[in-house]
Parts: sequence; C-alpha cells; structure tokens
Amino acid sequence: MRKLLFIFVTLMIAALADAQSFSLDSIGREPDYVNSILSRAQKVTDALQISDSEMGIYVRNIVANRYFKLNDIYAERDSVKNAASALEEPEKKAALEAAENKKDMLLYRSHFGFIADLSIFLDDAQIETVKDVMTYNVVNVTFDAQCDMIPNLSDEEKIQILAWLKEAREYAIDAESSNKKHEMFGKYKGRINNYLSKRGYDLQKEREAWEQRVKARGGTL
Repeated sequence: MRKLLFIFVTLMIAALADAQSFSLDSIGREPDYVNSILSRAQKVTDALQISDSEMGIYVRNIVANRYFKLNDIYAERDSVKNAASALEEPEKKAALEAAENKKDMLLYRSHFGFIADLSIFLDDAQIETVKDVMTYNVVNVTFDAQCDMIPNLSDEEKIQILAWLKEAREYAIDAESSNKKHEMFGKYKGRINNYLSKRGYDLQKEREAWEQRVKARGGTL
C-alpha cells in the first residue's frame, strides 16, 4: 500500500512539474551571473539532500528563478529612480515613491507564488529549511542565542520571539542584499529587546551574565 502511494505521489509530482515547466529563467542573462545564482540555489538543495535527484533540479530552478525575479524587481526600481533623479520637485518625490510602491507590490505578489511552487515538491519542514538557507539561518542562530542568554524565558516569551524572527525572515527572503536581510532582522531584534525590557528583564545584566557563562565554558560571543 505504501509502495503504491509512493508511486502515485511521484507520478503526481512529475505531472505537475511537467505541466508547470520549472525550467531555469536564464535566457538573456550573463552566463557568469547565472552560474553564480545556480551555485547559491544549490546550497538549498544540498541542505535538503536532494541535489542529485530530479526533484532537486526543480527545486534548485525554483530558488534560482526567485533570485532572478528579485534582481529584476530591484533593477526596475533602480532604473525608475535613476530616471526620476532628473525631475524637479514635487514630481521627483512622487516618482521615487511610486517606484518603491511598485517594488513592494511586485515583491508581495510574487512572494506567495514562490512558496506555492516550493510546496509542490517540499513539505512544510523542508520549506522552513529553504527559508533558513536563503537568510543565513539567522532565525535559529538568534533564537538559540536569546534562549541561552536568558535561560528563564517563559514558553510564551519564546513563542513570541520565534514568531517575530520568522516574520522578519519572510521580509528578509525578499531583501535585495545580505546587508538588507540583516537590517530586517536587526529591526525585529530591536522589537524583541523592547518586548523583553517591558516584561522586566534587564538586558544589559542578562548579557553580562551570559558572557561570563560562555567564557567559563571556553566559548566566545
């Protein structure tokens, strides 16, 4: 029964993949740029341990195409902003705002399509892995560090912290650069710090005590 179910699911995936044609969107792009993006996308399939499978190729292409799409969205915004720089106020301000608004709209619309494409091949836990690889695993590193710094965090506080970090990750996935991704997490880390301060934690003292504990076990921050 399980074998039949596996065969059925495999055939369904193949049919869906064939129907939606998850080919690489590389036409008109510089070969070196394409290879760089493919290398980045393969970090995802390597983490999922599917790089050597047909499914791995589809997932790699979906991730690579997402990077291509992001580049196209930001390139269009920059082109419009560059053209707007020659305008006089208030037309200049309006054009710059319109460029940012269109960028945000395109990011929002395409974000959920990316996740939907991944869901054809991957389960929820695997999609979490994709998101973490694309954002340098900041969610897990930050959450683990927060729990290590304040060992007596309540379950409620841990849930809230993790929820905010994952919310930050949704935005960071679509950020235009590594720095912008980290800036987004920094914004949410500030929110977390304010939240913990309001709940009575002295974060300076907590960090000092944490540094001593880490040092005592031979580590560094």
